[in-house]
Amino acid sequence: MEQLERWFREKQVERAINALKKNNFEALYVADSKAALEEVMKRIPDGSTVGVGGSVTLGQIGLLDALKNRKVQLVWPFQQARNDEERIELIRKSFSADFFLSSTNAVTEDGKLYNVDATGNRVGAMFIGPKQVIVVAGVNKIVKDIEAAEKRVRDWTAPQNAKRLNRKTPCVETGVCADCSSPDRICNIYVTLAKRPSRTDVIIILVGEKLGI
Repeated sequence: MEQLERWFREKQVERAINALKKNNFEALYVADSKAALEEVMKRIPDGSTVGVGGSVTLGQIGLLDALKNRKVQLVWPFQQARNDEERIELIRKSFSADFFLSSTNAVTEDGKLYNVDATGNRVGAMFIGPKQVIVVAGVNKIVKDIEAAEKRVRDWTAPQNAKRLNRKTPCVETGVCADCSSPDRICNIYVTLAKRPSRTDVIIILVGEKLGI
């Protein structure tokens, strides 16, 4: 069964990467977290300003810890800010970074990125501001199309992220999206990158592991 799953994933990755390239993104596949870390680190020169969006994946591959030991200026609003005012300033600063690092909620087999955000700092930086965006995603994030991506976020990703972030939302109580109007709602902004943004280079690194939520 493992061999069949590996074969299926390989074909799925192949379709996604070919489609991403057709949509003018740079896209590549690496086998594991170690290779993903090495790939990102070699792309970021010393002296760079590096913005970070909220991401479980980046922590899992060891990237955030590794960057702390590099000669870069790390801009990480939700970790470095002591209050809301500082957080907003750091978010603005991340939009002018040399590099912006994030994962994505879903990658479609027809070459699109789909993301849902609460404040918009992560999704906004993916298409305007930073000179280069590097997106790291496990193969578990690959879905057939945008409809499947929406379903994945609604039924799987959003309730777990709301729980992880200690939000007071109906989905934290039930595990099921209720399309709520809670002040703590994290599903406020829906963004699809259908093609590479005209002013931003976006690199998608697909990793042959299950990463993130």
